[in-house]
Amino acid sequence: MKQILVVDDDIPIGDMLEETLRRAGYAVRRAYSGTEALLEQEKERPDLVLLDLMLPGLAGEDILPSFAGIPVIVLSAKADPEDKVGLLLGGAADYITKPFETRELLARIAVQFRQNPKGAKEDLTYADLRLDPERRCLRVGDRETRLTPTECAVLTLLLDSPSAVVTRSHILDCLSADSADGTEASLKTHISHLRKKLKEAGSRADIEAVWGIGYTLRGA
Repeated sequence: MKQILVVDDDIPIGDMLEETLRRAGYAVRRAYSGTEALLEQEKERPDLVLLDLMLPGLAGEDILPSFAGIPVIVLSAKADPEDKVGLLLGGAADYITKPFETRELLARIAVQFRQNPKGAKEDLTYADLRLDPERRCLRVGDRETRLTPTECAVLTLLLDSPSAVVTRSHILDCLSADSADGTEASLKTHISHLRKKLKEAGSRADIEAVWGIGYTLRGA
């Protein structure tokens, strides 16, 4: 059964969404603030998120990047095209303006599940590294290190082709497809942060730069 996380502090709207979704055959979890939504995601990754923007504490825009890899449909009263464009470019899969028809919402959810079939990603291993892409968790022995969505994406590319050179252009193309974070300068920063996390975790692996081409992951 597909699991949907409803993030909305408006209890009547949340109750309506929960009833509608359960009748449609979905499992539903609730969060009433941005912080609570992040905690729920840490417990278990949902298959899809319905995200309000006006939340107590952390706003919807603030927590959107934390749901990388999960389809997020924004439900908001904000109707300005600039708001919609910014959120869609920032990682949202869809945007529905409140008030909305529940039939339209269910149709858009069905489209997301058709486009993003759920499939558990296997851990990636190399040398003493083990990466859990679902949790964005890097393990070296008993030590666990959390990665940002972009760091996880970069390390996944390197782990897909260990010891081979992955070109900068390929990495940047992959990053640009998911976010606006695909620039040369930002890539260097993410590589630097990854190197630091590998070292702090006690790994013998390192990311080496291949001048003029890209990067490679070495196990010793």
